Amino acid sequence: MAKLGNVYLQVTSENINDSVEATSYPVEEGVPFSDHIREQPKGVSLDGYVLGRDSKQRLQQLRHSMKKGEILSYTGRSILKNVIILSIDDNRTNEAANGSAVSIKLQFIRIANTSWEKVPAKQKTQQKKQTNAGKKQPVDKKKTTAVYHKVKKGDTYWGLSRKYGTSIPQLRKWNKYPDRAIPIGVKLRVR
Repeated sequence: MAKLGNVYLQVTSENINDSVEATSYPVEEGVPFSDHIREQPKGVSLDGYVLGRDSKQRLQQLRHSMKKGEILSYTGRSILKNVIILSIDDNRTNEAANGSAVSIKLQFIRIANTSWEKVPAKQKTQQKKQTNAGKKQPVDKKKTTAVYHKVKKGDTYWGLSRKYGTSIPQLRKWNKYPDRAIPIGVKLRVR
C-alpha cells in the first residue's frame, strides 16, 4: 500500500528517472560537439491500482491535485517529498474489477526561498513605499471639520481628551495654552 498526498494506492512498481540534457552543436564532419550538460528534474513513474468503492473519487482527487499543481508527498517503497503530478493514465481493464489500473508520472520540484522572506517583519513595514513621482496625484478635496469646545470652569486637557478621544499632546499642540492656565470662555480645538 502506498500513499500519494491523501490518496492510498496499490503500487506495483516505482521507476525513478534521473537524467541530464547535453547541448549539441553540429560540425561539418563527425560527431556534433557539446560544451555542457544541464541536469533535468528527477521524475518518478508509478504503476499500480486505485481500488475500492471510492476509487473514482480518489482518482478524481488526484486529477484535481494535478490540475492545481499541488505539492505532494509520496510514501511507498520510496519516500518522496515536494513532487507534483505531471500525468495520470487511467486504464480500466478486467484486471481491476473494483477500480482502475493507473500510471502516474511525478516530478520533483525545488522550492526557492526569496530574500524577502528572510527580512524581519519590522524591516518589511519600514521599507519605503513606491510613489508615482512626477505624475499628478489626485488632491483629496475633503475639508477637515475641526471640532471646538468652549472652556468652562474646571475643564482640563485631561478631561477633554477623555471626552473627545484626542490625545493630550495633540490638544496642547492645537491650543498653545499651558495646562494650568486655560482661560475660561475661550474656544479650544478638540478634534
